Amino acid sequence: MSLEFSAQAQQKIAALCGRYPTKKPVVLAALHLAQKEHGHLSDDALRLVARTLDLPYAHVYGVATFYTMFRREPGGAQTIRMCTNISCMLRGGYEVLAAFEQRLGLKKGESNAKFTLVEEECIAACDKAPCALVGTKYVYDITPAQVGDIVAELERDPHPEGEVV
Repeated sequence: MSLEFSAQAQQKIAALCGRYPTKKPVVLAALHLAQKEHGHLSDDALRLVARTLDLPYAHVYGVATFYTMFRREPGGAQTIRMCTNISCMLRGGYEVLAAFEQRLGLKKGESNAKFTLVEEECIAACDKAPCALVGTKYVYDITPAQVGDIVAELERDPHPEGEVV
């Protein structure tokens, strides 16, 4: 059985395809939608994106494996990407990552049903370091003391960021 997009996702993809002269610029959005609807980007999900956009599987696979925001394996319902690049490191990023590990009971790179914790190289918010990307929502100037409140908020509202696309 092959995967399919929901009617809503199909409409979003069709609208995006109408904005560009080719379908290649729509790959990122379609991958986000596939991951959102199917949990992770399995080979079947990548084939779905390739088939939907009439693009080679190799192209879609290359995009999906290049970007760290895409999961090829199942993970938690919510992903926390803690930046530890130079700006975040200098302002306590590793301490915040350790606080997330302690609060979630996970090590970086691990998942449970609710969360996946990722140590990220850079999330492009250096002026507000240390920072994390929670789903698609940035959380800035984090201290280890704030981690409990961040996780508690996510447990109450697991998708505070709204739509990805």
